[in-house]
Amino acid sequence: MGKPEILITPTKVEDIAMLADAGADAFIIGEQYYGLRLAGEFNRDEVKEAIEIAHAKGKKVYVAMNNIFHNEKIDALPDYVAFLRDVNADAIVFGDPAVLMTAREVAPDMKLHWNTETTATNWYTCNYWGRKGAKRAVLAREINMDSIVEIKENAEVEVEVQVHGMTCMFHSKRYLVGNYYRYQGKDLEVKRQSKEEGLYLYDEERDNKYPIFEDENGTHIMSPNDICMIDELEELLDAGIDAVKIDGVLKSSSYLKAVTGAYREAIDTYFEKEEDYVEVADRMYQTIEAVQPKNRPLDTGFFFKETVY
Repeated sequence: MGKPEILITPTKVEDIAMLADAGADAFIIGEQYYGLRLAGEFNRDEVKEAIEIAHAKGKKVYVAMNNIFHNEKIDALPDYVAFLRDVNADAIVFGDPAVLMTAREVAPDMKLHWNTETTATNWYTCNYWGRKGAKRAVLAREINMDSIVEIKENAEVEVEVQVHGMTCMFHSKRYLVGNYYRYQGKDLEVKRQSKEEGLYLYDEERDNKYPIFEDENGTHIMSPNDICMIDELEELLDAGIDAVKIDGVLKSSSYLKAVTGAYREAIDTYFEKEEDYVEVADRMYQTIEAVQPKNRPLDTGFFFKETVY
């Protein structure tokens, strides 16, 4: 049983070297046209540069093509897959079979990670996509620890689990916020409905704030809390989970650096001096609490079925 890969979604090219030095093993990047809910927008030049920086440090870069593709985007897939092949991307993250079929034709040696965010809920489905060509399954965020361990025991593919950050609760291809403002006679441009605008849906009954933003792919409503499993990693590590993901959506570069370093220290401690893990993990939890936004409580998501949004 080896250490899991610590996988980060960085906000910009400048994050790559810094997060690699902080302990990241791999990164997910991409652009809105092909990928969903990325922490930052990386054009082709930036994808190429990010890969070069990461590879120089012995790290990997996976590029997101996990969008929901309609007919008008299909013709663009071969060229983008060919680009990723030529710049030596380490894997493509996909959910749509159109990407898998394109990769088979254009880049048959490309590693593929299956990620639909919602439907990877059992090991049989993971293995189905593995037999189709995927090398990794990214598990749904809404399943509990027992299910995750059982999937890993039976999976024929690598298993990736998100252990930190926010999750998506709702996605619509429609621009719900923009359409609402236009209905009121206000012209709010899509570019102003970005992740940086700080828009929230407020639930007075639960006193929850749900971040909401719009991009090229429509409207996204995110969870009111951030998952934080740094002091609850034992079962995942014992199960041999292949990759643990820290999601950087709506997070600053400095926040990601602190959190990456904290998980690196906690995981290294567990494998190198397990008896110290609890003490170190508790201390690292406090480190994360110190940089955590005040309106973003930490919880354990659905791992122990304690969370109700």
